[in-house]
Amino acid sequence: MADPTYLSPFVLSTEERTAERHGAVDLYLPEAGEPRPAVVVVHGGPVPADVRPTPRDWPIFRGYPSALAARGVVGATVDHRLHGVADYPLAADDIAAAVDLVRADPRVDPDRIALWFFSGGGLLLADWLRTPPDWLRIAAATYPMLSVPPEYGPRFNPAAAVGEAGTLPILLTRVGRENPQIAATVAEFVTAAEACGARLEIIDVPNGQHSFDILDHTDESRDAVERALTTVLAALK
Repeated sequence: MADPTYLSPFVLSTEERTAERHGAVDLYLPEAGEPRPAVVVVHGGPVPADVRPTPRDWPIFRGYPSALAARGVVGATVDHRLHGVADYPLAADDIAAAVDLVRADPRVDPDRIALWFFSGGGLLLADWLRTPPDWLRIAAATYPMLSVPPEYGPRFNPAAAVGEAGTLPILLTRVGRENPQIAATVAEFVTAAEACGARLEIIDVPNGQHSFDILDHTDESRDAVERALTTVLAALK
């Protein structure tokens, strides 16, 4: 039987680093003698609770923080509890706790933090768009879901929250072969961001599909990931 799609290899040829595990949080540490900025990588979902390995051990979520550590910053992942659509509040609590843990680590510069959301985890971006903390230097989202139907309630709706983001830089990686339902949420978010003058930068991957960074091993995909990494790192300087 073939491996599930989520175990496909990461698109970049990055030497994987061994994570330092702290409960639900994994830290990927650069070789540095002083506190370094950190990027907290937030996986998508919902992911059923019985899936093994859990997301932080998928190639993509070992690949991104390894690539970040290789570039001199701390990469962090968290196994949050987004197991069903009703679990967004639980997952939001997990992300907030993970950020606190990362910022408290003496090897991290607590005033230079980025958050990077993927897929269904994109809805968790909304909390951070409302009155962003000073230490949050950039919020990134890759093939994310960015708005929800009214029955979800107002909290986890980045398209509704982006008007409160102020000067926070926001990086969106958008794929051309996106699921139509998700693409519609991205379009709604972009329209809202442009209307309020948000600091939105978009990286387009015209031939990319959802999860292009494990499914489309092309120069276009590799370039998009490298550009996203470069943009996030620049915001942390």
